[in-house]
Amino acid sequence: MKEVLVQIVYLASAVLFIFGLKLLSKVRTARRGNALASLAMLVAIVATLVQADFDPLYIVAGLLIGGAIGLIAARTVAMTSMPEMVAIFNGFGGGASTMVALTYIYAETHAAPGGTFSGIAGVGVNGAVSSMLSIIIGSVTFSGSFIAFAKLQGLMTGNPILFKGQNAFNALVALGSLALAGWIAFMATGDGTVFLAALGLTALTLLLGVLAVIPIGGADMPVVISLLNSYSGLAACAAGFVVENSLLIVGGALVGASGLILTNIMCKAMNRSLANVLFA
Repeated sequence: MKEVLVQIVYLASAVLFIFGLKLLSKVRTARRGNALASLAMLVAIVATLVQADFDPLYIVAGLLIGGAIGLIAARTVAMTSMPEMVAIFNGFGGGASTMVALTYIYAETHAAPGGTFSGIAGVGVNGAVSSMLSIIIGSVTFSGSFIAFAKLQGLMTGNPILFKGQNAFNALVALGSLALAGWIAFMATGDGTVFLAALGLTALTLLLGVLAVIPIGGADMPVVISLLNSYSGLAACAAGFVVENSLLIVGGALVGASGLILTNIMCKAMNRSLANVLFA
């Protein structure tokens, strides 16, 4: 019965998220939309804590610490520095999704040593593929967002950082990441090697995030941040499949879709294509 009630609350929260997102599309209703979405998140968190079958102390501690950091940032950061703050928050969101996937892999591989992690005979295709997507998208978002922050904040040059054979090297790193993810998801066994391979995948995709953003000039960082915001949502959506949380799936999908739409609008306003921004 409790599980059914929690799912109903999740559905109500998802509806509030959608209405809040709609209200955010207009200046005069944006504050109400933000308040509505915040309420939906609060309700969802309470529902999650109610159904938790473990000590929620660490979750509550994390909420208090994270909430305090968010409150301080929101009240002290100047409006002109909002893109930098959004970039940092995007990065933390991607990092959190990566940590969820790594924790899942560690738990599965150490629960039954010598077993099979792969999606074929182990945790299932859903868990294996979702955890790989969460690591890849989350890690790229994490490192890429911090590079975007550094460029906007003047901590590194805002000019494109280029080197010979850059696109080919980036493609090689991307293909290597996909190959390693495929091995982990479909052929890996359940010993400690799997978790080490997942850490290796994390390192590769962190590098990919850096390589993807450094060749883009500072003037294009707002577009990049919008795209990374979409990535953070997609990473959260993948993490939702990993932990089998329907609201996380819905919320992540909403962020992913709205971020892509905003990115497209910004590119049209600049009379440029997204490919031109990312690879020119």
